[in-house]
Amino acid sequence: MLRPTPAPAPALRSVLAALGSPTAVREARTPALRAAQGPLSPELPLPVHVLDVTGAPGRAPRIRLAGWRFLIRGGDRAIAAADTMLTPDGWTFSHFFEGPYVTSTERALVQAEALPTPYQPRLLSVPELYMLTLWLHAEPEADGTTVVPAAADLLVPLAPAPPGIAAHRPYQVADLLPVLSTRLAPPPLLGSAAPA
Repeated sequence: MLRPTPAPAPALRSVLAALGSPTAVREARTPALRAAQGPLSPELPLPVHVLDVTGAPGRAPRIRLAGWRFLIRGGDRAIAAADTMLTPDGWTFSHFFEGPYVTSTERALVQAEALPTPYQPRLLSVPELYMLTLWLHAEPEADGTTVVPAAADLLVPLAPAPPGIAAHRPYQVADLLPVLSTRLAPPPLLGSAAPA
């Protein structure tokens, strides 16, 4: 059961304005969006958080809110997505895109909706690993901008996932974050002592 957080009104307005702009849609690198017949609607807003590498071995990476993503529905399925970002003037449209993460996000949301526990859906991006996960926050009434995972949170890697990490399999935060932290840790310098 999912309980999404409403997106900031300016973020939604900026996506609606971009969808209504023939120039924004025509110049987008999204053939599916340009070829769509009929109305398009932004749905399922998800806060996008980014896992940043701190650079210090043994320290947990930092999570920060980077934007909001809307799946763009054309007909009965999501055909593209729209990202927004925070600027000094507030939330604004960033870009449209398509690709495997759009369908993978939609699939993961359908799977999560069938879970008996209520979750707040979010996205967690790990740019250094070219990885995106559906972050199911166990505090469904929390502010979507909070950046600290709860112990009961689940992370569902979206396809394509990095080697050795199964896509569309829910992982406990306590199980997956250490794996990601290890992969994100800088390699030891040549000639330095190996970690104990």
